[in-house]
Amino acid sequence: QVQLVESGGGLAQPGGSLRLSCVESGNIARINYMRWYRQAPGKQRELVATISSTGSTDYTGSVKGRFTISRDNVKNTVYLQMNSLKPEDTAVYYCNARTIGLINYWGTGTLVTVST
Repeated sequence: QVQLVESGGGLAQPGGSLRLSCVESGNIARINYMRWYRQAPGKQRELVATISSTGSTDYTGSVKGRFTISRDNVKNTVYLQMNSLKPEDTAVYYCNARTIGLINYWGTGTLVTVST
């Protein structure tokens, strides 16, 4: 079992920044990918960013150059630094862990609102 707890969401103005955190606990040795997803009102959940156990990263096109995913293996925490925020980034952001056994674990989500 893996437990994930997100934090860091809130209200930001367009052009502003937020940093999301996801603390991992439990059987984290079996995790090979950590991902951030988001779900905007009335839309499907979409993959935002991925970081592998080796540190390689990938991003969906709409956030490339603005968002950065990183991890601190000492703190067992994954971060999503979000810069140059846009109103269309408004969504509930979910942390996801994918294990070697292809099992997915999810956090409960943190709301990001980008508005004036």
